Amino acid sequence: MILTKPELNRLAEVRHSTPHQLLGMHPLGDGSGLVARAIVPDAESVEVQPARGEKNPTFKLKRLAGTEVFEGSTTAAKHIYAYDLVITDRQGRVRRTRDAYSFLPTLGAADLYLFGKGDERRIYEKLGAQLRVIDGVSGVSFAVWAPNACRISVVGDFNNWDGRCHMMRTLGGSGVWEIFVPGVGVGAHYKFELRDANGHISLKADPYGFFFEAAPKNACIVWSHGQFQWTDAAWLEQRAKRDALRSPLSIYEVHLGSWKKKSAAKSFSYRELAAPLIAHVRELGFTHVEFLPVAEHVYYPSWGYQVTGFYAPTCRYGTPDDFQFLVNELHAAGIGVILDWVPAHFPRDAWALARFDGTALYEHEDPRKGAHQDWGTLIFNFGRHEVENFLLANALFWCERFHIDGLRVDAVASMLYLDYSRKAGEWIPNKFGGRENLEAIEFLKKFNHLTHTLYPGVMTLAEESTAWPLVTRPPEIGGLGFSFKWNMGWMHDTLGYFKREPIHRKHHQNDLTFAMLYHHNENFVLPLSHDEVVHGKGSLLQRMPGDDWQKFANLRTLLGYQWFFPGKQLLFMGCEFGQSAEWNADAGLDWHLLQAGPYHAGLQKLVTDLNQLYRDQPAFWRSDFDPHGFAWIDCADTANSVLSFLRRDTQGSGEAVVILNLTPVPRHNYRIGLPRAGEWREALNSDAKIYGGSGMGNLGRVTASEQPRHSQPYSANFTLPPLSILVFTSAAA
Repeated sequence: MILTKPELNRLAEVRHSTPHQLLGMHPLGDGSGLVARAIVPDAESVEVQPARGEKNPTFKLKRLAGTEVFEGSTTAAKHIYAYDLVITDRQGRVRRTRDAYSFLPTLGAADLYLFGKGDERRIYEKLGAQLRVIDGVSGVSFAVWAPNACRISVVGDFNNWDGRCHMMRTLGGSGVWEIFVPGVGVGAHYKFELRDANGHISLKADPYGFFFEAAPKNACIVWSHGQFQWTDAAWLEQRAKRDALRSPLSIYEVHLGSWKKKSAAKSFSYRELAAPLIAHVRELGFTHVEFLPVAEHVYYPSWGYQVTGFYAPTCRYGTPDDFQFLVNELHAAGIGVILDWVPAHFPRDAWALARFDGTALYEHEDPRKGAHQDWGTLIFNFGRHEVENFLLANALFWCERFHIDGLRVDAVASMLYLDYSRKAGEWIPNKFGGRENLEAIEFLKKFNHLTHTLYPGVMTLAEESTAWPLVTRPPEIGGLGFSFKWNMGWMHDTLGYFKREPIHRKHHQNDLTFAMLYHHNENFVLPLSHDEVVHGKGSLLQRMPGDDWQKFANLRTLLGYQWFFPGKQLLFMGCEFGQSAEWNADAGLDWHLLQAGPYHAGLQKLVTDLNQLYRDQPAFWRSDFDPHGFAWIDCADTANSVLSFLRRDTQGSGEAVVILNLTPVPRHNYRIGLPRAGEWREALNSDAKIYGGSGMGNLGRVTASEQPRHSQPYSANFTLPPLSILVFTSAAA
């Protein structure tokens, strides 16, 4: 035996952190030849044979007593050569493989340096499981960051899940462990077996895993994204030239598992979903879909917000190729794709990121910084370079590998504030004594800068529920750099208003007007999202007051107000046809309601026409964030609960007048000021019979005369149907 007893024990007990120093082929210490070692459980005999038929010696390895370690030497060669291990197992079966310990590291010093400083933007091509061909040998290089682990092995169906077979090596002081395993290919299942900082052995999923097996199992699956053939080059080229602030943006929010079901227990796959979803979205006229988190999550009732596989589309609906197919088909149909992205927290599953190497690696050690009390989840340590790199590269990964057009960042407020949802004494101030999470702020700025710089045209959207300033302003002037921010204040105030009985609305009209006082501080999206139809809140329809007729009339008016108020708009699935029940992620939407009388189908027809009018009239989208693009005509008639405002295209292509009657009382000969004389066309009337309304209106037009009113030089008399929204466009425009 050439190994020392301590060296043998460390190998046999699977405790070695640098096994490549002992395993594989090495020169004998005296220079007289070569020695080779391998750990091969269940082997009867092991022989070294030269690879590729080269003229190098063949020699046998002998089992070292009481272990699965085999060792042998030769003096017939002095220089290391490429070789195979020919293994005969105890059942007499023979297999031949290149030795995993005969390959150099697949990560270089530059890779590790950039990762260590948080700036390896394609770290997902270095860590995890990477298909490679090295020296003509196909296989997979496995790499994982776990600086405090004592030993790591990659285990899988290719080595009988045996941690003795493929112990990984540490690469300097980087904290990265690595090994190249020949013969492994797409579809192989694997995990990392760690002896952690406390000496405990655990199985962990790959943080950079591209594909997972279905829950409750959690093994990763080797995958290659290069198999799918994209055909959306023209879309990506057009996207890069698009100015999202001055373009139509109408978003349909979708939960993939419950949009439509094949059966009570089975959802559509990504591929099966493509055709019906595209047909529906195109018919309604939305510009984009926004998917609730697609990244792998074991706990289905989290709706995707407790992510366990940040680099993997959930396997519930198919493979990564299948999700690429869905995105590609949406692009072919002219529909953009936004993903809900969740860097604010992660779950405590013992097999995933939590205490990954036995220490608080991805999270903070102190629960006052590292734990979300409300959600029972853990908070990323944004100040750690490798964690920052993990998340930044993940955002870029979805843009690169899946051609995503936008990332909506969940729970931004929980990232910005150290005292988020905490009482005094439950949080730790920053170095200046404040409550701002300085590391998270810098992370968000860097995320937005990299996303917008590397993928022009990709939008970033913040779900930020506080008055944090400059969320959608550039980092160079102190902003966070998002493209858009969800206007949670508008949503709260507007829903609060519409749920009131009309008789009380005259006392609360400022709920509808207040948003304009701060509108130009940010670039807003107006959301009526999934959060507004769950947790006992009821559906949007259920929240409207009155009988069925009034409920639908209110809901039609609410949606019209959302579409034509300044800002972009987002609507959750089911709201477009008046889903009666609160959203249930375990069931499909109640599509049968579209055949249940005129109201539901009428509401969906209204949404279609809202989108059509919205896209046809630049006044509703080109100047959303221009102070000259909006003006109140009259917001002071609280007694009648009537509002009117003007939308203008500042590039001169037209203007529109929007009028809301927010009580069930019709208003006849109601005079409203107008900026132009002549005929104004009634472009939309939510009370039209085709929408389920009463059919009251203005016979398609009004004529403005030179009679000043509401600070406008002209005016006209209007008939305002009960609980309605009207849109008029000028024939002269």
